[in-house]
Amino acid sequence: MRLTLVRHATLLLETSVGRVLVDPMLRAAGTGPPIENTPNQRPNPLVELPLAPHHVVDGVDLCIVTHLHQDHFDDAAADALPATMPLLTQPESADALRRRGFTDVRTSDETIAMTRGRHGTREVADALGPVSGWVVDGVYVAGDTIWCEEVRAALEEHRPRVVVVNAGGARFNTGDPIVMDTDDVRRVRAATDAEVVVVHLEAINHCVEPRSAYRAIAGVHVPDDGDTIDL
Repeated sequence: MRLTLVRHATLLLETSVGRVLVDPMLRAAGTGPPIENTPNQRPNPLVELPLAPHHVVDGVDLCIVTHLHQDHFDDAAADALPATMPLLTQPESADALRRRGFTDVRTSDETIAMTRGRHGTREVADALGPVSGWVVDGVYVAGDTIWCEEVRAALEEHRPRVVVVNAGGARFNTGDPIVMDTDDVRRVRAATDAEVVVVHLEAINHCVEPRSAYRAIAGVHVPDDGDTIDL
């Protein structure tokens, strides 16, 4: 089992079901606008991919799309993936992917469990909509969520050996973080004996906490873009 962080939340997993691509955002640096009403108004993504898009999708057997925000599935990814690529996603995102021309969109899998989370608190979470995580071969990819009851329940139910969390403390100009911050990652670390891998850092303008803040947390892995971890 191997995990490669491509960039942001885009992962490649080598698993028993084949090569799995998670949340592909494949556009070039600076080609998208900053997320509105957020700190650090710079064009997105902030950094380039560590490898070309066609290398990211080469040999992929399954693509998991946790939700359809542009930093998790963008036009460049839709163009790079063949229409016949199996896509596994939450039920709320399936019809939109089918409308984009994908012919094999699934909302469940016998060997990959879906989990839920909360993309922020109160009205912000409601506005951002539903999100999902997925557990494959004992690796729990939590998706865009804060620490919440759904994450705690997923840890208890699935007992993963690896937990991949989206962090960076992403936020709007007002309100609470909409993904995990350093305090939430510490809560995950305390709640499980699994390896904890922190991604979703330094690539989108509203992610305000740097890698160095997470590397100061004992017992977590914080890969750079392009790094591969043997799990």
